[in-house]
Amino acid sequence: MIMEATINRKRTALLLRTDLVEALQERAEKEKRSLSNLIEDALLSIFEYEPNEETKEAIEEVRAGRYAGTIDATSFESFMKSINDIE
Repeated sequence: MIMEATINRKRTALLLRTDLVEALQERAEKEKRSLSNLIEDALLSIFEYEPNEETKEAIEEVRAGRYAGTIDATSFESFMKSINDIE
């Protein structure tokens, strides 16, 4: 038998937009899980995400404005050309 560690939980009330709650309830039902579990997992993911070094460097480049270019989304061909021009 596998013994799981006990996770302490505290009941809390949140004031959320009605449309958001409805969307969350639909998603939870679709995934066959509780609304609490869905929200808990979403909140935990905020704290668990740590970008790797390559992502951190890319974020810093964007913030510093390095390697900035213009993307042309008027057509697929223009888009691909503008991507290639940046590289």
